[in-house]
This record gives sequence, structure tokens and C-alpha cells, in this order.
Amino acid sequence: MAFPRFLSLLTTVTLSLFLTTTDASSRSLSTSPKTTVLDVVSSLQQTQTILSLDPTRSSLTTTKPESISDPVFFNSSSPLSLELHSRDTFVASQHKDYKSLVLSRLERDSSRVAGIAAKIRIAVEGIDRSDLKPVNNEDTRYQPEALTTPVVSGVSQGSGEYFSRIGVGTPAKEMYLVLDTGSDVNWIQCEPCSDCYQQSDPVFNPTSSSTYKSLTCTAPQCSLLETSACRSNKCLYQVSYGDGSFTVGELATDTVTFGNSGKINDVALGCGHDNEGLFTGAAGLLGLGGGALSITNQMKATSFSYCLVDRDSGKSSSLDFNSVQLGSGDATAPLLRNQKIDTFYYVGLSGFSVGGQKVIMPDAIFDVDASGSGGVILDCGTAVTRLQTQAYNSLRDAFLKLTTNLKKGTSSISLFDTCYDFSSLSSVKVPTVAFHFTGGKSLDLPAKNYLIPVDDNGTFCFAFAPTSSSLSIIGNVQQQGTRITYDLANKIIGLSGNKC
Repeated sequence: MAFPRFLSLLTTVTLSLFLTTTDASSRSLSTSPKTTVLDVVSSLQQTQTILSLDPTRSSLTTTKPESISDPVFFNSSSPLSLELHSRDTFVASQHKDYKSLVLSRLERDSSRVAGIAAKIRIAVEGIDRSDLKPVNNEDTRYQPEALTTPVVSGVSQGSGEYFSRIGVGTPAKEMYLVLDTGSDVNWIQCEPCSDCYQQSDPVFNPTSSSTYKSLTCTAPQCSLLETSACRSNKCLYQVSYGDGSFTVGELATDTVTFGNSGKINDVALGCGHDNEGLFTGAAGLLGLGGGALSITNQMKATSFSYCLVDRDSGKSSSLDFNSVQLGSGDATAPLLRNQKIDTFYYVGLSGFSVGGQKVIMPDAIFDVDASGSGGVILDCGTAVTRLQTQAYNSLRDAFLKLTTNLKKGTSSISLFDTCYDFSSLSSVKVPTVAFHFTGGKSLDLPAKNYLIPVDDNGTFCFAFAPTSSSLSIIGNVQQQGTRITYDLANKIIGLSGNKC
């Protein structure tokens, strides 16, 4: 009888060991990091494409008619669509290699981020707008010092990264304008120029437009400017940018035309007679921010969306108004507003995952606090996503933990402290990185949206950066290839992959 009992015991032990091993194996499989593939060769080929791009053969510089056909007047429910072009396809590259182009982008990017943070800080600290007004001087000509104070200088954001072709005046004159979700004031360069930078289209002459009207100092639009002055009962404006660029001139209204799809009368815009900075051939700027003077508010748009293609591809993307097309599988998040400043679009971000595993960080790390500080904004003009330092460190460390098998590159390059050497690889498996939004939806990023080449030799860096500010910014590198929808009517941000 002892032998059967021994067999029974042996069978029980063996079955127990099998189940334990199987369970451990299942757990091991279930915790394997989620990965995606980075196409190294394709990314490096694009570094050469952008350097060799000839704008004179591009659609951007194809000769356009001075005047465009007369479109119908726009109403707030009408859909509109514009082509969107990246900055680096606009003019021939002056950079000797791709690394110098990247460093130039990052330097410009840092100026913009500093400007955004400063603008929000001024709003949060409650500095009175009257403190920003220049001294009124009837004899002042259009000089930068006339409308600049040390407080204002550089407090706005940088000069933008994407352009569209817009018509201004009657008859409409087409010109390229920077599109910027972080700006409210629309403006163009105007004759006579006290000082104008070079642009690709003729400088706008207000006398050529039958619908151009200067605004008086008592006009309601004038009171909405952060920095203004009065001369001969004309409202003067000034906007300064973080990279030292600025525009100074008179505030006016005119008709703005969007291709052949629609036009809007009496749009308030700056007519800049003194303009300096890094606007790369554009005639001015179209503000897509949330403030009262932005084009989105003036046209009473219920929504707008854009899709940003890779800046190194040389291709165009699109900007659409009033055409929300969110699907059930698209990621959505609350569109939040900061009561202290209405320019920026805040998004409800709850955290990240790397390799399919949630990154541990404090629950309220991305919240706007009672003073108006903190939070996360979406910005098409900032390139690299900036994260509050604690959040960045947690995300980076989680990524490093799952990439110990990858060959490390240079210890740091400019903003980036985590880089890899992929020079001997054609493709590589990397851990996924996903945004998690308030409300439970998430968005997996393509590998090329968080591992980007910084030279043409195969060095790739983790494309996030820390900021000492409590504000976090989701930049355009992470937005590329995703249609971002700002559903203003329903206060929802939509993020749709593969809808470009």
C-alpha cells in the first residue's frame, strides 16, 4: 500500500510543480514589455531630404495669382480647409549638416517655451495690463522702444513652426502666415515699412484694399490688446516674442479670405510697420489661440483641427475649421481653460505608460492649481514636449529601465539627456510610450514621435525634456501624424491616429 501512496504523492507534487511553472511562465509572458518598431533607415533618409529640399521647386513657392476668385462669405458653421506647411520646407537650408539644423530648432524651441512660461506667470501673478502699456507720445514713430518695456520684452511665445496661405484685403492678396495655437493677435507686415524683414510675398499695402479700416483708440478691439498706445487717435499694438522677434504697428480691420472656400469681413489684425525676427519669409501670423482677438474667436468657429506631418518629410498637412470627425476609437480628453489666461488650450493628462506599464507619478502632477499655475497645454509651435521635472524623470527612468539592451549614444545633446547609437541598425524594437488622458482614453505614440535623429550618423534621442516650470507642454514632435481636434463647442480634445 505504501507504493501507491508514494505514486499519489509524486503525482500531486509533479502536478503542483507543473501548475506553478505554467503560472510563472504566464505571468512572465503577461508582463513582457509592449514594443513597437522604429524605422531607423527611413528616419535617417529624411534627415537628408530636408537638407536637400529646394523650395524654389516646391509648391510653396510656385507662382500664385495676386488676387484670388471671389469666395462666399463665411458663416460660423461653414467648414474651411487650408494647407499647412512646416517651417523647414519654406526656405533653403543654411545649415551645413542635420545636427546644426536640430540645434537651431532646439534653441528656437527653448526661447518659445520660456516665453510661454513667462506669459502665463505674468497672468498668474496678476500684473495689471496698465503696467505693460508704453508711454504715450504723439511724436513717436514706429520704433520698437516706443512700445516696449522691460516687462513685456520677450514675454510672448516664439515665432511659429507652421504656415498657411491666406488672402487679406479686397481684392484679396495671398500671403503665407505663421499659424500659432499659442497666439491671439493676427498681424501682417505693411507698407510703409519703418523696418520689415524679408518675406516671400510682396508686403501688403493698406491703400490697395477697399475694405481696410484703421481702428481708433476707443475701439473695443483696442482694449483687448495686452500692450497698446494711441497716436493721432489710431490704436497702436505691439507683440514681442521669446526669441527677440517683435511686431509694432496699427490695429485695423480687413477682409480675410481662406482660399476659395470662404471669407470673413472686418477681422481685427495688426498692420505692422516695424517688424523684426525669425519669421522665415512669412508675411505675418494668424493666431489660433483662445483669446478674443484670435481668428478662431473672431470667426466664431465651433472647432478646428490640424494634422502635422513629419517636419523632415517636406510634405504638407492641413488645418480645418468646423469639421469634427471623431471616431469611436479615437482618443479624447477634456479641453480645459485657465481662468487666469485664455490664450492657451489645456488638456486633461493623467500620466504615461512605457512598454504597456503605467509610469508611477503623483495623481495631481498635471493639474492646474488654484493660482492658475501648472497644467498641460497643447501647442503646435513648441517642438519638444516639456514635462514638469518630476514627471519627466519618472518617464525617462521607466524608458531607460526597458532599454538596457540598446547601445547608448552621446550622454546628452542640448535639451536631451537620453540618447542612443542606432548607426549599425536598419530598424529596432523599442518600448511603446503612451499618453493617458483624464477620462480613461490613451494614445500610443509612433516610435518616431519619441525617438528622433539628432544627426545624420544614427544618433537618436528620447524627445522629451524637463522644465523647471510647473507648466507642461505637449509639443509638435509628439503630435506629428495625429489629427488634433479642438472641439470648442463641446470642450473636447480629440486625437486621431492615421487621419492625415
